[in-house]
Amino acid sequence: MAIYESEHTKFMREWMAKHPEEIEEQKKGRALWWDRPQTQETQREFAAGKVPNKAYPYATES
Repeated sequence: MAIYESEHTKFMREWMAKHPEEIEEQKKGRALWWDRPQTQETQREFAAGKVPNKAYPYATES
């Protein structure tokens, strides 16, 4: 059984193979948005702002 691979995935795989310098740019972009260090203070702020989930999320009543 063959595993499906989209045309876009094939294109990106080939393009990255032809342009290896873009791997560093990709890492820089990821670091800009995702790979940020978080302090304990930041974690406390996130925990304090967390809202508990409803027992049934699709309920229309408050």
